[in-house]
Amino acid sequence: MNRDQAEGKFDQIKGEIKKAWGKLTDDEIMLYDGQKDLFFGKMKEKYGLAKDAVETRIKEFEKACPTCSSTDTDKPTKVA
Repeated sequence: MNRDQAEGKFDQIKGEIKKAWGKLTDDEIMLYDGQKDLFFGKMKEKYGLAKDAVETRIKEFEKACPTCSSTDTDKPTKVA
């Protein structure tokens, strides 16, 4: 998977996070992409949710998004 594909998938997940947890700012949501511990801290602060509960919910978002789940086509192909 190239960088553009990864960013596109994250944008889709970010949209689901916004729908589910509207109190989060865009900056706080972006923490999930690089600073997960801070993201989980914000979730606990604003919603009282434990890290495990948040991770489970985000995995559900990924499963529900047909273009977000990884498939064999996401693997890099060998270029001859």
